Amino acid sequence: MITKEATAPAPAPARADHEPPRQAKKHRPAWDEVPRWQIYLPLGIYLVFTLIPFYWILLFALRPAGSTSLVPWPMTFDHFEKVWTDRSFGTFFENSVYVGLATLVMTTLVALAGGYALARFDFKIKRAFMLALLCSQFVPGALLLVPLFEIFAELQMINSLGSVIIAETVFQLPLSMILISNFIKNVPYSLEEAAWVDGCGRMRAFLVVVLPLLRPGLIAVGSFAFVHSWNHFLFALMFLNNQDKQTIPVGLNTLMSADSVDLGALAAGGIIAAVPVVLVFAFIQKWLITGFSAGAVKG
Repeated sequence: MITKEATAPAPAPARADHEPPRQAKKHRPAWDEVPRWQIYLPLGIYLVFTLIPFYWILLFALRPAGSTSLVPWPMTFDHFEKVWTDRSFGTFFENSVYVGLATLVMTTLVALAGGYALARFDFKIKRAFMLALLCSQFVPGALLLVPLFEIFAELQMINSLGSVIIAETVFQLPLSMILISNFIKNVPYSLEEAAWVDGCGRMRAFLVVVLPLLRPGLIAVGSFAFVHSWNHFLFALMFLNNQDKQTIPVGLNTLMSADSVDLGALAAGGIIAAVPVVLVFAFIQKWLITGFSAGAVKG
């Protein structure tokens, strides 16, 4: 009788070198698990370094002349009255508002028309035109002063607010057109086609269907043009000669001389120049962030 012996499995050969056990991957803490002090401490430091200059401006503007106190008390508004009446800042403010609003309207309208053409139409030199728009952003405004001055001199527009408005509009158009075109690309083309089927022409379909959806982008472009024209110094200094035509940046420059600087008046003028911009951004920040984020990506 033949019997089968139960055979045990052969033991595995011993390994000459033993591999170390694999270490478990370190658990990366989620955002909610990060200690709050690691978030608030750097933000607080950044906030302090940001607000200290503004505090010094307020300090010089509100404390009496000759005072060295670190607290603006007793508080005075003499510096604001001085720059508004004696230094003609009321006139500078009106000129800046006029230039800023006119630049906003002209830039938005032209960029809207050009951006729609770039987003909805194809033509042979489209890529070359877009490349030219992008390259124009690398040209500093100082290089344009001499040719623009010659052009405006031939047109007899020197010492006119119109020259500053045209120069600011031309300088803002390339970036504004690119942003508006990218924003229009995010609007589905089928919406316009549906409006055409319902009997609307291209212009009416654009005004009724597309334009309401472009509000964040238009606010972003318009606010950017307004703030840049409000703060720009070179064009107003170059093209405006009379004091009654100057804007706030040039007016601030008149408060500084080679011999002395009126720090109180300069600080008060800086606050007057900054408050309108801060108020504008406080009201439009929601649409501004949405407009720039939507116009920065290709749809």
